[in-house]
Amino acid sequence: MTDGPYAALEARFRRIAIIDGAQAVLHWDRAVMMPPGGADARTEQLAVLSGLSHELIVEPAIGDLLDRVEADRDRLGPWQAANLREMRRLWRHANALSQDLVEALARAASTCELNWRQARAADDFASVLPSLENLIGLVREKAQAKATALDVPPYEALLDAYDPGRRRAEIDRLFAELRSFLPSILSAVLARQSRRSAPMPFDGPLPIEAQRRLGEALMTAVGFDTEFGRLDVSHHPFTGGVPDDVRITTRYKDDDFSESVMAVLHETGHALYERGLPAAWRWQPVGESRGMTIHESQSLLIEMQACRGRQFSEFALPIIKSSFGKSGPAWTLENLLAHTQRVEPGLIRVEADEVTYPFHVMLRYDLETALLQGDLRPRDLPGAWRDGMMKLLGIAVPDDRDGCMQDIHWFHGDIGYFPTYTLGALAAAQLFAAAVAAVPDIPERIRRGDFRPLLGWLREHVHGVGCLSSSDDLLERATGTGLGTEAFRRHVERRYLS
Repeated sequence: MTDGPYAALEARFRRIAIIDGAQAVLHWDRAVMMPPGGADARTEQLAVLSGLSHELIVEPAIGDLLDRVEADRDRLGPWQAANLREMRRLWRHANALSQDLVEALARAASTCELNWRQARAADDFASVLPSLENLIGLVREKAQAKATALDVPPYEALLDAYDPGRRRAEIDRLFAELRSFLPSILSAVLARQSRRSAPMPFDGPLPIEAQRRLGEALMTAVGFDTEFGRLDVSHHPFTGGVPDDVRITTRYKDDDFSESVMAVLHETGHALYERGLPAAWRWQPVGESRGMTIHESQSLLIEMQACRGRQFSEFALPIIKSSFGKSGPAWTLENLLAHTQRVEPGLIRVEADEVTYPFHVMLRYDLETALLQGDLRPRDLPGAWRDGMMKLLGIAVPDDRDGCMQDIHWFHGDIGYFPTYTLGALAAAQLFAAAVAAVPDIPERIRRGDFRPLLGWLREHVHGVGCLSSSDDLLERATGTGLGTEAFRRHVERRYLS
């Protein structure tokens, strides 16, 4: 079906997607380049664009068109049918919210995020609390409205926007399985590490410009095309933009290059997914990424599964040494691996190793569900955070900067996102294992800096299918099983205990 009501729907959703893409670039600019004095203007720009996008999707004509096409769905091809399904899902989400609430949320999120940047730098939670309380109140209003429209509990209504179809019962089951075996694995890994010498520090200087060039060299080797994207600096590493203009960011420390490089490789995984989405379905819902669990699986597959492994380290080490003009005992393969595969409970989620990372996510999941339900007041977040970190990882939190203010998500109204990080890690382990089983020379090709076999498999089984199927169906077809913990358990045991 290429004309009539279906074609009219495609035209309308194309306009909506282009507006949303413009918002994505404006969000990137706000985090990377916008001067402080532009904050008020940017808040209004984003609020108006959010409102305009919402106005377009809730027009009565779209509901009528959806009904007409669904009544004649047998004429649709598989991609068109999937596109129609995704259109209806987005329409249901949008029609749950009033125009006033959409614009109020956009303004509140922008204001709170900008306040958070100043508050975190000053370690002053009290200064961001009023805007956070206002934002959380609006998020609760949004969650309740969507819960009524989608006939699911409020948290699942928010979760559905990040990971369509996911339910808390599944998250709780998977997290319970992780809690059952990760503590013993962590203890065994720490005991094993204690019998070895600590990694030698990389001797400086490690100039920021050299780190930038190193990151660009490695992201290009992995497959990033700088004709369609760029690397910049932000407070919090992220990927933004649109598939044909992908913006990734990192941050630097002048005494440690590994954090910036691994952030670059992580975000490159996101960027490769965006670039690999089906070009024939640009600006259509079916051509978008299949939710954040799959998106996070792609960043973690590149960073954790591939680039923290021995094969990639063998390839990268000469480039690293050349970038800084270094040699000597600290600049050996074994010392590099001792750094990149170091397991150590720490304060910061984005710096966490893959064994302790799920504990960080489970803490945030527990706290954000309590915030949404009203069981935890925003003003009590710092204390709850400290208690949770001590319980899960045995770590005392010295301040709010590296405690409850370390992540941007809640201060931008993003509740329901955090579980997808660990769900993505589980999916990444399954997908990488399936890719290697299908193309056994992938590890050896990575050793030579050739990511084409891995990227080709991902293009076929993940990137190129967009939203043609659900996340669970995608995983079933690519790996032979639904989302589970077994592949992740085997991976961490093999890497850290064998």
